[in-house]
Amino acid sequence: MEDAQLAAMLVRRCVAGDAAAWEEIAQRYHRRIYNICYRFVGSADDAQDLTQEVFIKMYRTLKSYDLERGAFMTWVTTITRNLLVDHFRKSKQDRMTESLDTAASEHEDGMPLSERIPDKAQPPDAQVQSREVGQTVHGALQKLSPELREAVILRDLQDMDYKEIATVLKVPEGTVKSRINRGRAELARLLQRTYKQVM
Repeated sequence: MEDAQLAAMLVRRCVAGDAAAWEEIAQRYHRRIYNICYRFVGSADDAQDLTQEVFIKMYRTLKSYDLERGAFMTWVTTITRNLLVDHFRKSKQDRMTESLDTAASEHEDGMPLSERIPDKAQPPDAQVQSREVGQTVHGALQKLSPELREAVILRDLQDMDYKEIATVLKVPEGTVKSRINRGRAELARLLQRTYKQVM
């Protein structure tokens, strides 16, 4: 509740023209928005551009935020998700799971993306190893269809509850749960395949 009240207060101050309030909103939410964008697009540059677009859209529509209709982070995530959907439409990246291997083979030597992960020796530095695991998981996430990917990201990486995710995605909670379960199962299958190749 305290976070919701703080967000509402910051929004009121910002709408009233308080620049410091906008700066605080930007600082509080930048990292989460960037993370969502990065998990979706897989490119730091694209994620940074999209994050800036999200903040521009937020600033322009801040007056439309209604505390009664939901948490500020849910509203922000909805804006982010809508921009990401537009981004996918514009760049014509149809990433449906069943067409991934076909699409990958058109671009890189006929090998599916999952088979092009290099076989690296165990690094001595645990931080490097952790980064590699993160990159592998991130790579697997990119292979999920957008609808499964967004559900898994919002639940497992952004720690949103089912109700909030249902609000953001504009689908019933049952659909959210189904997408999360299917996304996790597909992610596990992709990671298992990747690690079998590395072993």
